[in-house]
Amino acid sequence: MNKEDCFYFGKVIKTHGLEGGLSIRIDADEPAAYADIEFLLIEKNKKLIPFYLKAFRLLKNKAYIAFEDINHIDEARSFTGALLYLPLEFLPALSGNKFYFHEVEGFTVSDRAYGKIGQIKTVLEYPNQALFQVFQDDKEVLIPIQDEIIIEVNRKKKHILIDVPEGLIEMYLNA
Repeated sequence: MNKEDCFYFGKVIKTHGLEGGLSIRIDADEPAAYADIEFLLIEKNKKLIPFYLKAFRLLKNKAYIAFEDINHIDEARSFTGALLYLPLEFLPALSGNKFYFHEVEGFTVSDRAYGKIGQIKTVLEYPNQALFQVFQDDKEVLIPIQDEIIIEVNRKKKHILIDVPEGLIEMYLNA
């Protein structure tokens, strides 16, 4: 499985018990949506390897897990710090103006006042703010991803309507 076909699910924090269990931190809005997963993908040598679960006990945004064929703490220690992934199809469907960042790449963005800006090349994720990276001709426009700015997400038309503060778009295009 390719990493681009997957999403980051979490990280192994530490071992749990003497029989090969692990504690993981889950990076998901609704961890309970994943309570029935049967495997996790772990990156080893730049490849994602599936490890099948024999136990998965959810505790808010953390979980206790145990992999099949890992039966001792010494075997489990090698997983500490490992990044965990799941296939994109495991993501719960979102509706309305909620979206996954990978989902909107290639969508056209229009501003209520300015009109069509361009297509989203990617979403830039920074600690305090995520941004749509949109190009109009060769000029980059960075648009903050905030509920107050996003008016409508139309998945069928692959279009996002926004309402940004006056002058933001022109600041990029007239520079």
